[in-house]
Amino acid sequence: MDAKIVKLDSIEKRYLEIGEEMLKDDVVSNVKAFTKLSKEQATLKGAYDAYQEYKKLNSDIEGAKEMLNDSDPELKEMAQMEYDEASEKLEKLNAHIDELLLPRDAEDAYDCLVEIRGAAGGDEGNIFAGDLYRMYNYYAANMGFKTEVMEVSESEAGGYALISFSVKGQDAYRHFKFESGAHRVQRVPKTETQGRVHTSTATVFVLPDVEDEDVEIPDSDLEIETHRASGAGGQHINKTDSAVRIVHTPTGITVNCQDGRNQLANKETALRIIKARVYNFYKEQKEKEAGEARKSKIGTGDRSEKIRTYNYPQNRVTDHRIGLTINQLDRIMEGKLDDIVNALIKNEEQEKLLNEQL
Repeated sequence: MDAKIVKLDSIEKRYLEIGEEMLKDDVVSNVKAFTKLSKEQATLKGAYDAYQEYKKLNSDIEGAKEMLNDSDPELKEMAQMEYDEASEKLEKLNAHIDELLLPRDAEDAYDCLVEIRGAAGGDEGNIFAGDLYRMYNYYAANMGFKTEVMEVSESEAGGYALISFSVKGQDAYRHFKFESGAHRVQRVPKTETQGRVHTSTATVFVLPDVEDEDVEIPDSDLEIETHRASGAGGQHINKTDSAVRIVHTPTGITVNCQDGRNQLANKETALRIIKARVYNFYKEQKEKEAGEARKSKIGTGDRSEKIRTYNYPQNRVTDHRIGLTINQLDRIMEGKLDDIVNALIKNEEQEKLLNEQL
């Protein structure tokens, strides 16, 4: 049997098994278990639906073949049309199935955590960080994702010195992971009186919002401190020790959260962020040790790597990793990121397809 069919049969079987499991009382009453199965089924749905269409088209082709032997000229002509139409659809579907069966990053289906920091350019860098946050919020809404602010440090001139937020939805990480890196903006700042174009940057860091079973962090590896939350300039904005700082001692990774409703909310947020960062740290370490660090055109995702330029005077955005330029910056900043994100996903799929053929 063809290897593709074997794989599709396996996906179909697992998809249907999950559907049966989700009807069981012990699963329905267990939110975590139900959610996990639901996410797994969602990752299989594309291939499952394509396989159902694949089987239908093959059946249509076989039926048309039989009719081609009919003595009635009109039936033969109709059968030929059905055969040609089904064959054309099947050819396109086969290419689509090949893409669906490509190995995907395990984290693609996860929710994600996004951190944006104003970088070079002072106030203008912070203002641009705010623009990026608004752009991502629009994009998330367009995709049906939900966002929630986790940590924020507002800039007095506008925008943010730092803002981090979560994005929840099927394949959220897959659609946001390519945003990691340095984003450069070229425009005339509001504070510029001579009309000169300045170049500023903001950095973006995207992590998968990993599950508990993905990373184990012993309590003994964490130093948890509470302190008073403070605002700009160091003034206290809370008279209680509601802010939480957590240090992962083996790596030195530190997270500080103070914007939650109370100490418990800040602790939960800090633990969530540190879990994602520790997971990413050890994942990158393993890849380097195995010599599998990504060297593709889409880059490493390092926050210092310049990935995209937003040129306001020319209404142009350029993604430097794949050489894509779009002369509709105004639409991009309104969250219409589909052309860029889909091109990056397509590029990744093509690279995986090439690697599969090697």
